[in-house]
Amino acid sequence: MSDIIWLNILITGGIALCAAITLYITAQKFALRVDPKEQKIEDILPQANCGGCGFAGCKDFAHACVNASAADFAKLYCPVGHSEVMHKVSQILGFDAPKRKNTCAVLRCNGTCQAAPKKIDYNGLKNCRVANLVMIGETGCPDGCLRYGDCLSACQFGALTINAKTGLPQIDADKCTSCGACVKICPRHLFEIRPISDDNQQVFVACSNKQKGAQAKNNCHNACIACKKCASLCADIKVEQNLSYIPTSVSPSEFGQELANNCPTGAIIYKSQVKKGKKNV
Repeated sequence: MSDIIWLNILITGGIALCAAITLYITAQKFALRVDPKEQKIEDILPQANCGGCGFAGCKDFAHACVNASAADFAKLYCPVGHSEVMHKVSQILGFDAPKRKNTCAVLRCNGTCQAAPKKIDYNGLKNCRVANLVMIGETGCPDGCLRYGDCLSACQFGALTINAKTGLPQIDADKCTSCGACVKICPRHLFEIRPISDDNQQVFVACSNKQKGAQAKNNCHNACIACKKCASLCADIKVEQNLSYIPTSVSPSEFGQELANNCPTGAIIYKSQVKKGKKNV
């Protein structure tokens, strides 16, 4: 009886050993050979896997870098690692580092609790995407911030908080990586990634309301009323669908203060966005 048991053990062990050897040989034969440079680049990357670079994660970004031509590499950028990381990657590949200005997310809404007080009591789920499907908004503005903070949960870097005074998301420029998570999650598309000038300035229209002037003003005292004063100061600024938009080509240093001072409702924001420890390249 014991001989049969041992025989079964030997047979089973032999089968297991053969299977293990077969799996090993198969794995070696069909294994994907990773370029050593790709592994080095992946190790340099911040491992945020945020998708801000346009790829699924840091591994895919590293693969794209290794397989890119010099021209294509110049279009690649890691928004979390910024210029410092891209400079290290370029040294591994022997390319010139991509030249990019610092960027930071901005909120294109200034509908604070004071400027846009509540008119409607909403008793549903406190979730921006859900609320956007079922109501115009507690302030009556169909395009303004819903103030429920979906963007906060989407930000992996702690760059967003709700300002207790204004009720709006507040962006910490030093923590913002421009990954675009807030842009993607906001159902009203209120976030925008904008460049920061060499002197750390940004200027933009903090309003997305397309209602006509009087109606927009009734819902929010800070709303753009399409008065076109900004367009008269800078020819690049366009006013369409009752809303002004300042292109990123407009210099904050040259026009920012004047635009903000001449906006009758305070819809134009001109401010400093200092990113500590991050330098433009």
